[in-house]
Amino acid sequence: MDRDALVAYVVGWYAAEARDLPWRRAGVSPWGVMVSEFMLQQTPVSRVVGPWREWLDRWPTPASLADAEPGDAVRAWGRLGYPRRALRLHRAAGAIVRDHAGEVPADPAALRELPGVGEYTAAAIAAFAYGRRVVVLDTNVRRVLARVEGGQAVVPATLTTAERDRAAAWLPVEPAAAARWSVAVMELGAVVCTAAGPACGSCPVAADCHWLAAGRPAPARPGRVQGYAGTDRQARGVLLDLLRRTPAAVDRQVLIGAWPVDPGQAERALDSLVADQLVREVSPGGYAL
Repeated sequence: MDRDALVAYVVGWYAAEARDLPWRRAGVSPWGVMVSEFMLQQTPVSRVVGPWREWLDRWPTPASLADAEPGDAVRAWGRLGYPRRALRLHRAAGAIVRDHAGEVPADPAALRELPGVGEYTAAAIAAFAYGRRVVVLDTNVRRVLARVEGGQAVVPATLTTAERDRAAAWLPVEPAAAARWSVAVMELGAVVCTAAGPACGSCPVAADCHWLAAGRPAPARPGRVQGYAGTDRQARGVLLDLLRRTPAAVDRQVLIGAWPVDPGQAERALDSLVADQLVREVSPGGYAL
């Protein structure tokens, strides 16, 4: 089957099987799409739906977020993880107000100039908010194309030129069709062609998948998954959680004591939070968001 037919199969599958996610619904603003893309970075969809709704209720426009304090954004981020995303989104909102009259830009190049917006996020906003014809390449899309066309179980650690070229070759010419394909193939990778335990029996293009035809060969070197327990990242999360729950400034020693595993690690975690501007020293030895 040729690419156009395979694209049609995937888009048809998406129309029937796609998850009902609030940021995909008609009438969602480009800002709503942008907030979802920030929140979905390295965070499962199931954990994002509630915070996304709360965030849009509180800050429905870039201007409303830009008027808020950065600490409010970090506090509202809650336990989504990687809280620097909240600061970057806050800074991006300020740049949108300052440089784009309060409207999320549609041009990928303009989007790339915003804080926290990289190649994928710019393409996703342009495609999903504005229906632009751009290559949208996240891990899910890369994995689907690697398996269907390349016969490979996993993708390289770093995005390659060959992958970009392959994705561009699959992209429909008409912009709206290209945007539909981008979200459809991403959904396929997220719920069917998953990294572990892919449901090949439910895949709309299984008959044309080179990886499946080859017997689903395993990668030569399985990737290592970094643990979370006991890491500096977990220590940072514990300290941030205490600060979110405490309206007044928290003494440094109280913060260090919140991570009894390793006081030295707690010191490093606090200092790194200050360096990342997630936490401020508001009085001698007193810290707040």
